[in-house]
Amino acid sequence: MRWLPASADASASPTTVAVAYSAGADSTALLLAAQQRWPGRVQALHVHHGLQAAADGFEALAVSFCELHGIGLQVRRVQAAHAPRQSPEDAARDVRYTTLADMAQQAGASAVLLGQHADDQAETLLLALSRGAGLPGLAAMPDRFERHGVVFGRPLLGLPSRTLREWLETAGHAFVDDPTNTDLRYTRNRIRAILIPAWETCFPGFRPLLARSAGHAAQAQVLLDDLARIDLAQTGMPPAIQGLQSLSRERQANALRHWLRCSAGVAASAAQLDELLDQIADCRTRGHRIRIKVASGFVTREGGHLAFARLAGTSPI
Repeated sequence: MRWLPASADASASPTTVAVAYSAGADSTALLLAAQQRWPGRVQALHVHHGLQAAADGFEALAVSFCELHGIGLQVRRVQAAHAPRQSPEDAARDVRYTTLADMAQQAGASAVLLGQHADDQAETLLLALSRGAGLPGLAAMPDRFERHGVVFGRPLLGLPSRTLREWLETAGHAFVDDPTNTDLRYTRNRIRAILIPAWETCFPGFRPLLARSAGHAAQAQVLLDDLARIDLAQTGMPPAIQGLQSLSRERQANALRHWLRCSAGVAASAAQLDELLDQIADCRTRGHRIRIKVASGFVTREGGHLAFARLAGTSPI
C-alpha cells in the first residue's frame, strides 16, 4: 500500500504500524483490519483531548477493547485549548497530529493510519466548496501525507461509513458514537446530517464521483506547485519584487501562495492576496512601503524583496 514505507510491507522485517484509535466506529474498523493484515505489529494510539465529559468513556472502551484483542495501546491526555484567532476545531486537530506523531515515534512506528472514509472525503469537499476554497481545499484529503516527520495514511477513503458500521455490527464489535457529531452548530455536522442525505437521494453513488473531482483538483495543484517552483527559482526566495513584476498576475498569485505556504505555513485570503498583488504592481519606487496582513503575520517589503513577519505569540498552521 502506497501510504506505508516499503519496510512496513508484510513480507519485510517486522515493524510497528500505528493506528489512530478514538474508539469510534471508523477507527475501530481500521484497527481490526490492520491487526488482521499485520498481526502482532499494530499499536493503537488514543488521544484524550479533555474537551468533553464523554472522553473518559472513550478511553475506557479503548483500553478494554485493545486488551480483548491483544493489541498494544498508548494513551496520551492533552489539553487542546485554542489560541486567539484559532478555531477550537483547528486547535484540537493540530494538537492531535502533534501528539500522534510523537507517540508513533516513541513506538517506532513506520506509519500512522487514520480512519477517515468516503463520507468524510465528501464532507470535506462540500465544506471546501461552501467556503469558496481554491484547489488545495477542493483537493480534500490526500490518502498519504507527512507531518512532524511521520507518514500518515488514510486507507479507508474508498469505503463509505455505512459499510464500516455494518461490518462491525455484524461481528458484534463495540464502538462509541461521539455525541458532538450530532451537534448542528458545527458546519461539518450540518453537511453530514442534511446535505449528504440530499446528495444521496439526487445522485446515488455520488461519493466516488466527488472523490474523482477531488483527485483532479489535487493533480492540478501539483502542476501549479511545479510552476511556482520554476517561477520562484527565477525570483529568488524570498521573492524579489521586480522578478514578480515580470510574471503575469496569475503566476504572481500562484508563486506567492506557494512561497507563503512553504516558507511560513500560512495561506492568504483572496482579499489579502489581491491587495498584495496590487501593491506589488504599484511598487515602482525605492520608498514604496508594503505591509499586508496575512494570516498570523504581515507580508512586508525589505529592500527589493518581500518578507513574512509573524506576529508574536503565534505559530505556523
